[in-house]
Amino acid sequence: MVIHESAEDYLESILVLKERRGVVHSIDIVNELGYSKPSVSIAMKKLRENGYISMSPDGSITLNESGLAIASRVYDRHKTITRLFTLLGVSPDAAAEDACKVEHDLSDETFAKIREFVEQHI
Repeated sequence: MVIHESAEDYLESILVLKERRGVVHSIDIVNELGYSKPSVSIAMKKLRENGYISMSPDGSITLNESGLAIASRVYDRHKTITRLFTLLGVSPDAAAEDACKVEHDLSDETFAKIREFVEQHI
C-alpha cells in the first residue's frame, strides 16, 4: 500500500512521542509538528480509518501493527541518515532536519548502502 509522506511523518511522530512521553494525544502531535489542531484531527481520522492507529476514549493514540511498521521504518531511516550526515561533519540539528527531507524518498538499495556505510564508521 502506498502511503503519503505526510502520513509517514505523523506515524513517525507518534512513535517518537510514545517513546518520549509514554502516552500520545493529538495535542502532543500539534506541539511536536507545529501543525494546526484541525489538520492533526483530520490526519488522525484518516490514519484511524485506514487502520494505522487506534484512539482510546480518553483520546490517547496507539500505533496499530501496520502503523508501527511504517513508523519504525521511517524512524530507522531518519536516525541512520542523521548519523551519516553527522559523520560528514554536519551539525546535529542540521543533520536531523535534512534527514527529514530525504528519509522518505530514498530507494531501498540506496538506504541499504547508507546503513552499511554508517555501521562501518561508528
